[in-house]
Amino acid sequence: MSPEYALDGIFSIKSDAFSFGVLVLEIVSGYKNRGFIHPDHDHNLIGHAWSLYSEGRSMELLDESLAKSCDPVEVSRSIQLGLLCVQQNAVDRPNMSYVVQMLGGDGALPQPKQPAFFMEKDFLVADFTSSTYHAGSVSDLTITDVDAR
Repeated sequence: MSPEYALDGIFSIKSDAFSFGVLVLEIVSGYKNRGFIHPDHDHNLIGHAWSLYSEGRSMELLDESLAKSCDPVEVSRSIQLGLLCVQQNAVDRPNMSYVVQMLGGDGALPQPKQPAFFMEKDFLVADFTSSTYHAGSVSDLTITDVDAR
C-alpha cells in the first residue's frame, strides 16, 4: 500500500506503481514484504533491497532458486525498477506506462531515491511479569443496560 494512501487516504496513479514495485521486489527475492525477517538487521524487504542496492550488492537480493536461470543484467534492472516504484514521494515514482517502457527498454534507468517505509521494525514488548500482570482485573465500573418498555 502506498504511503500516501496508508497515511492520508490519498490514492493516485502513482499508488499502482508503488504496489507494482513491491511485487517486483517480492518476486525477485522470493520473500513477502510483510513479515520479512533478516538475521542481520530489522529492515523490511523494501529497506533490505534499498540497503543492498545502495551498497552495490543488489544481486544478493535474488532468490537462490532463480540464480541459475536468470540474466543478471535483467535482475539488476528489475530491482532498480522496483526501487524506482517504491520511492517515498509519489512525484518521484514513474507512472505505469513509463514502467512498461522501462521494462521493455535497454536504456539506463534513473537512480532511485530512498524508498517509502524504509525503516527498522522496532517491536515494543510489554512487560508482562507476574508483578505487573494479574490474571484478573478489578474494576469499580458498572454497566447499565437501558431497555425500552
